[in-house]
Amino acid sequence: MTKSLIVVESPTKMKTLTKFLGEDFNVKATYGHIKDLPKSKIGVDIENGFEPHFQILKGKSKIVEELKNASNKADKIYIGSDPDREGEAIAFHVAEIIGKKKEIKRVLFHEITKKGVKDAIKNPTSLNESKYNAQKARRILDRLVGYKISPVLWEKVSYGLSAGRVQSVALRIICDREEEILNFKPEEYWTIKGTFITNKNESFEAILERRGNEKIKVKSQKEAEQIKGILKDKPFEISNVDIKDKNIQPEPPFITSNLQQEASRKLKFTPKKTMLLAQRLYEGVNIGEEGTTGLITYMRTDSVRVSTEAVENARNLIFNTFGASYLPKTPNQFKNKKTSQDAHEAIRPTDVQITPEKVKPYLDKDLFALYELIWKRFIASQMAQQKVRIKTVEIGDDYIFVAKGRQVLFDGFTRVYEEEKEEQDETKELPELKKGQTLTLKHVDLQQKFTQPPPRYNEATLIKVLEAKGIGRPSTYTTILSIVQDRNYVKKEKGRFVPTPLGMTINRLMKEFFPLIVDINFTAKMEERLDLIEEGKRDWVKSLEKFYEALKKALEQAEQGMKSLKKEEKETDIICEKCGKKMILRWGKNGEYLVCSGRPDCKNKKNVKIDADGNIHVQVAEVKGICKLCGRNMIEKTGRYGRFLACSNYPQCKNTEPYYLGFSCPEENCNGRLVEKVSKKKKRFVSCSNYPNCAFATYMEPKEGNCPVCQAPTLFTYKNATYCLRKDCGWKSKS
Repeated sequence: MTKSLIVVESPTKMKTLTKFLGEDFNVKATYGHIKDLPKSKIGVDIENGFEPHFQILKGKSKIVEELKNASNKADKIYIGSDPDREGEAIAFHVAEIIGKKKEIKRVLFHEITKKGVKDAIKNPTSLNESKYNAQKARRILDRLVGYKISPVLWEKVSYGLSAGRVQSVALRIICDREEEILNFKPEEYWTIKGTFITNKNESFEAILERRGNEKIKVKSQKEAEQIKGILKDKPFEISNVDIKDKNIQPEPPFITSNLQQEASRKLKFTPKKTMLLAQRLYEGVNIGEEGTTGLITYMRTDSVRVSTEAVENARNLIFNTFGASYLPKTPNQFKNKKTSQDAHEAIRPTDVQITPEKVKPYLDKDLFALYELIWKRFIASQMAQQKVRIKTVEIGDDYIFVAKGRQVLFDGFTRVYEEEKEEQDETKELPELKKGQTLTLKHVDLQQKFTQPPPRYNEATLIKVLEAKGIGRPSTYTTILSIVQDRNYVKKEKGRFVPTPLGMTINRLMKEFFPLIVDINFTAKMEERLDLIEEGKRDWVKSLEKFYEALKKALEQAEQGMKSLKKEEKETDIICEKCGKKMILRWGKNGEYLVCSGRPDCKNKKNVKIDADGNIHVQVAEVKGICKLCGRNMIEKTGRYGRFLACSNYPQCKNTEPYYLGFSCPEENCNGRLVEKVSKKKKRFVSCSNYPNCAFATYMEPKEGNCPVCQAPTLFTYKNATYCLRKDCGWKSKS
C-alpha cells in the first residue's frame, strides 16, 4: 500500500503529525537544514550571477538517502517545513535531492493541531521561489561580508576574527551606547518633596515643580536649603485640582520580538530560551488524555493579525468566565507596523479552552510559564479597557508643589494580564482634595541627585531597538545576540551588554573602513529589499550586484589604509621599574597593554586603560594572596577561560591558581573552596577546587550563610530565592 510522504524539520513535529494523520502518511524529518554553503570556501560564484554552491551538510547523508527512498515509494509528496524563509530553503533543498520538484506540494502548518494539520493538507500550495530567493540573497549577503572582510581583520588585527553583516550593526549600537556613557558628564540637582496634612489629618506627598510659571531647577544644596527656609513658615492652599478619566487599551497579542522582550522582563528568560520553549509549544506537547498537540501558533511572526474564529473563541471565554462587563461591544482591532510581512498570525493559543490550569500538570515549570504568558496576553487583548482616574493637584501660588494620584475605576483587561512597564508617577491614590483647601506643610525633604547616563542595553531593550530600526527579522534576533557574545565582542555584566576592548576596536575599524556595512539605515533598507525580493518585486541578483560594488570599493580602501594593529607600537614616557627603559604601548585582544622596550631581556608587562583624552593609566593588580612556591604576591589575571590567580614574579615563578570566591564547597565532608570558571561557551559558573574528586558545580551565585536545615557552609541565590545545593537537602527560601 502506497503512502503519502510528508517531510518536516523536527522529530517532535514528525511525531505529532504521525499521530494526527495515521497510517496513510509516512512522516519524515530533516532535522533542520540538509544543505548549506561550504565552510572551507566562499561557496558563491560571484562572476556567474552569485550562484550559490550548496552542499549536503556533514552527517546528513543518511537522512538524505532515507528521504530519497521514501519519496520513491510515495504516491504524493508534501513538504511541511516551517512557514518562513529558512523553512522555504529547506523545502527547496529537499525537492532538489528528491528530484521531483513539479510533483511536490508545499504545506504550511501555522498551528500543529489536528484541525490545523488536516486543513493544511487539504489546501496545499506550491514551492515559493520568491521566498527562497530572499533566503538565498540573505545567506549570500552574509557570506560575502564574512568571507571578504574577515581576512582583512585577520591580517591587520588578529587571526580568527570575523565580521557579520547584521551582527556588526548590533555591535555598533552597543558600542555607541558605551561611548555615550563614557562621555557623559553628570550634573547635580536637588528634588524638594513636601509632606502635606489636611484638616482631617490625612497626609500625602508632593514635589516642588515650579516657581510661578517657570519650571524650578535646583542645582546645589545651598539653593535647596534657601528654598526650604522660605517654605518652612509659608501657608499653603490648593490652587488647582485637575481630574481626568482615562481609558487604557489592552496590548495586542504577542509577535516574536515583544514575546522575547516580555519573557525577558517577566520570566528572566533569554531570547534563545524563549524561542526554544516556544518551538516546543508550537510543535506539540503531551497534555494527558488529549495526547500530543501544538499549544500555540507559529512563533516567528511580526504580525498582530488574528483569525476571526480565534477572536470569537476568546470573546466567548471572556463572557463566560468574567461576565459581560469585561467584553467590549466589538472585537478589539490592532494595526500592523508598515514593515510587517503579515505572513502569519500573531502568537496565540491554538485553543483558548486549553487554559494554563488544565496543562499545568503536564508541562515543566518554564514551559508552563511561557504558555501562561502567551495565553493571558491573547485573552487580555480581547478584553475591555482599563478605566483609571488621574488626579493632578497643584499647591501654592508662588512656589508650586504638584501631587499626582491614580485611581483604578475598572480593572478591565488587567484582571488577566498587565505588561511589565516602568513604574508610573501617579501610582498612589490621593485623599479627597478641593481647590482653595488649606494645607499644613509638615515636612520638607531635600534629596541630592545626579543626572544619569543612558543605561546599557539588556536583551529585551536591544531587541526593541533592533526592531524599531528595522535591523534583522523575528527569526534572527536570537542569533544576533548570541554571535556578538560568542565572538567575545560583547560580554554581559549584571544582565547588560558591555563591549569588550576587542569589540570596541572592531567597531572602530568597521566604522572607519566599512561605514556602509555598519550604517543602520543602509542595513534597514537591505532588510526592506529582502522583503521586496520575497514579494517578487525585486530581482535578487541585481540587489546583490549593487551591494557587492560598494563592498569591493570599501575592501580596496581597507587593504591600503588600515594599519596593522598587530605590528603597531607606540613609545611612551612610562619607565619600566625593572630595568629603567621606556615602555611601549601595544594592542591586544583584551585591549592596550605596555611592554618593556628592553624585550626580550626584560619581560615586564602592564595592563592599562586609556581615557577619552588619550592619557594612559596603568592598572595596578589587586593582591589576592601569597604564592605558595616563592612567597611573592598572587594577583588577578584574565585568560581565555576567565579570571585566575598568577604569581607576580612571573616568568621566574609560573605558579597559577583558580580564582577563589571566598566561599566553602557546600558538599558534606568536602574541604574544597568555590572557584570561578568559564565554560567553552563563555558562560561563567562556580565549581569546587577539589574537582575531579568533588564534582560540585552550579550557575547560581554563592551567598554568605549556613543552611538552616543541614548547616552546609554556603548558600546560593537565583531569581530572588535562596537555595541550599547540598545533595539530599533541597532547602529553599524566598529572599
